[in-house]
Amino acid sequence: MQRKSGSGKPHRGAGAPSQRQLRAGELVRRALADIVARGTIRDPDLIDRSFTVTEVRMSPDLRHATCFVAPLGHGDAAALAAALTRVRAYLRGQLSKEVTFKFMPDLAFEPDTSFDNAEAIDRLLHRPEVARDLSKSDSED
Repeated sequence: MQRKSGSGKPHRGAGAPSQRQLRAGELVRRALADIVARGTIRDPDLIDRSFTVTEVRMSPDLRHATCFVAPLGHGDAAALAAALTRVRAYLRGQLSKEVTFKFMPDLAFEPDTSFDNAEAIDRLLHRPEVARDLSKSDSED
């Protein structure tokens, strides 16, 4: 059950994005993916570089978008985010042709480390000590 705040609107958890933020973020993510796929970005660090926009998180007022990017294959995600930050004015202009918002969001790019985190967890789970402990608990059941 949601509590009512003083404004009469339901109170959300502190970090939970609204349905509107989620929809707007997905719209921006798809549009950025289309812009990147066209290959019109002229930055030397981005030419012939394959990467993906994994997630876009919008601020509650939809004026700021944090875009998480990851290189396809192996590469430096931080350098990729820095290169995209350099061309964000161009990307914002292209984005304005793709989506219609009252205010075009300011773009910020961050490296997506979720794939690295998943890989580290996978390596931990496949260590011999962990496999041995897991096999003991399976045999006890």
